[in-house]
Amino acid sequence: MTFSAPPKAAAPLYGWLTDRLAVYLDRAPESIDPTVPLAVYGMDSVCALSLCGDVEDDFGIAVEPTLAWDHPTVAALAGHLAERGVRPPVGGRRP
Repeated sequence: MTFSAPPKAAAPLYGWLTDRLAVYLDRAPESIDPTVPLAVYGMDSVCALSLCGDVEDDFGIAVEPTLAWDHPTVAALAGHLAERGVRPPVGGRRP
């Protein structure tokens, strides 16, 4: 499956987001279309809150618990985080 390229500022976040979501959604990262609402893949409130915790832990920013519902696709999430100046840590998670 091939998906369109993300906007340049958000591109590094696509991989980070799809890797995290793939675990929570029990899917291969490459099977997550960045334009499809995550609820279609079965995202629930536990997954959404876990993702919020990962964002806060890895990027050191506070996010609303509604983050994944307010920005319901990988593309929307990546764009929102990029607008906030978020960049994935080198080598994955922050120490």
